Amino acid sequence: MPVATTVTRATDLLSLARAHAAAPDDWPFAPRYDPRRRWYGRLAIADDHEVWLLTWLPGQATDLHDHGGSAGAFTVVTGEVVEQTVRGGELTATAYAIGDGRRFGAHHVHRIVNNGTLPAVTVHAYGPALTAMTRYRLHDGRLSVESVTTAGADW
Repeated sequence: MPVATTVTRATDLLSLARAHAAAPDDWPFAPRYDPRRRWYGRLAIADDHEVWLLTWLPGQATDLHDHGGSAGAFTVVTGEVVEQTVRGGELTATAYAIGDGRRFGAHHVHRIVNNGTLPAVTVHAYGPALTAMTRYRLHDGRLSVESVTTAGADW
């Protein structure tokens, strides 16, 4: 049975990510791995949200980034990832294993990395759908903007 794809204000993005993660037979494609860069593909899109599948080979990571005003959530399908966030001017890390997940608000800045020895797969849900992402640099305990990318133009 296909995963429900309508999100209302009462719907939890983490529940949506977990529902898609639990239904790999409904994914329109299989996960892929690219040794040169992280691989990602959009699983679903609706007027008020979208869901992405991401793969992470050991050592692959994102930059520090936000989601352009979209709230979000992610859950781990296979492997492990570490989320790094900025607290008190320093990076703090939280590890997530299979089945773990987290929701975050519209102004959340983080970095995800696969510090493990095995590939990882994660499912991410965003509401509303992503329109931009801002990448940051942490220097002397402060974040500064490095770049802004736009959906449709940069990914």
